[in-house]
Amino acid sequence: MVGDTILEVRDLHTHFFLRRGVVKVVDGVSFSLRRGEVLGLVGESACGKSVTALSLLRLLPQPAARTVGGEVLLDGENLLTKSSREMRRIRGRKIAMILQDPQTSLNPVFTIGDQLCESIAKHHPGKAATVLERAIEALRRVKLAAPEQRMHQYPHQLSGGMKQRVVGAIAISCTPQVMIADEPTTALDVTIQLQYLKLLKELQQDTDMAILFITHDFGVVAKMCDRVAVMYAGRIVESGPVRQVFDNPAHPYTQALIASVPKMRQRVGRLYSIDGQPPEFSALPDGCRFAPRCPLADARCHTTYPLSVAVGSAHTADCWKPGKSV
Repeated sequence: MVGDTILEVRDLHTHFFLRRGVVKVVDGVSFSLRRGEVLGLVGESACGKSVTALSLLRLLPQPAARTVGGEVLLDGENLLTKSSREMRRIRGRKIAMILQDPQTSLNPVFTIGDQLCESIAKHHPGKAATVLERAIEALRRVKLAAPEQRMHQYPHQLSGGMKQRVVGAIAISCTPQVMIADEPTTALDVTIQLQYLKLLKELQQDTDMAILFITHDFGVVAKMCDRVAVMYAGRIVESGPVRQVFDNPAHPYTQALIASVPKMRQRVGRLYSIDGQPPEFSALPDGCRFAPRCPLADARCHTTYPLSVAVGSAHTADCWKPGKSV
């Protein structure tokens, strides 16, 4: 059941300060997330999705990467004003993240039990036996077989699917209010992907947590999400309820992404592809960032960034010609 707003991101700006200049990887991102809701964040690789997620948790390497503007309100508290010590108390307990690659998320020299118990003991200190039982219960919740045995194993002794379940168990072990899942099925084969998505949905429904689901797969969005936000070159260009965006995509980039997905019941001679490449973050255009690849672009598109236009109920797009088909 979708409830009130638990996470609100307002005009977020995260820049990388490099020798060759300032790279605006996240440039004015805004969205909200309600309790019990799944919001999909989609877009091509290197459009700023993961950097947005890491900005929310303040996990980017400093001083090279810095969030220079905006607000991240978690249950009304701005995370960008919190100290490092305060953030350590918030991460895991109020907001947690499943990272993209379990191979690099887990420490190879510590057992699964050590890594799982560390998180629990940090936020729920108590007797060792109580912490251990909570850790085993977290593994049971993600349906990992023989959880007592897995507690004594090292990451290299588990398969990719098992490791993905372990990082999921670590993320949910302290019952966070918000979960960020950064392409959690990328390292899994197709059959395990389906099981893992079903598992995440069940956990979300059981705990009423909100999920920010980052992916580039529109099929996953259709199965998992209530709303979707489409990101391109550091900005969200379209957002709205999944059904509305799928049925009536308003931004040419969203239309192109959906057209790129093969249709099982439709025979085509050649799959659709988007011409060109996304712009370099160090040399972003003044106008619409999709304009160099957009067949509908005119002079205004190349010189002025479009305003956000309402194209339906809670459905917006940043485009001068919203709804016109490419």
